[in-house]
Amino acid sequence: MPLVEEETAPPPSSTAHRLLDLGLRAAGGIVSVSGGMLAAVLGLVLAPVRVDGRLIGVAVPVTIAAAIVLSWFAYATVGRKWALALPALPWFALTAVAAVRTAEGDLLLTGDNWVGLATIATGAMTFAVMAFRRILSPPQGGHQG
Repeated sequence: MPLVEEETAPPPSSTAHRLLDLGLRAAGGIVSVSGGMLAAVLGLVLAPVRVDGRLIGVAVPVTIAAAIVLSWFAYATVGRKWALALPALPWFALTAVAAVRTAEGDLLLTGDNWVGLATIATGAMTFAVMAFRRILSPPQGGHQG
């Protein structure tokens, strides 16, 4: 229990303030979606990285870190608990598309090595844990769920 109660900011009073707040929240949502797409592409680019012919798995910690940062950012900027889905959905969509073989036989994220499986599993679990923690937490700092 904190010793000092947290102060919540009063709601914006004028129409201009409300429109500015709405615009900033929308911009935060757009950045969150773009970040989710960028995180998926970065994970796909880093998944096949090898050193001396061995997979090093650098995509796994990058995916975990990106999911944590993007989940926090989405909630902090949009101010709603559902905002955690904004970076997660494009990440899931791009990862799912990358894991399916095309008619030509191309495959971006393979499930036959530990890096591909770990990237998919850790990314999905990190987004799920961040959402679960946010859903169970009480509203703070004037944010509503």
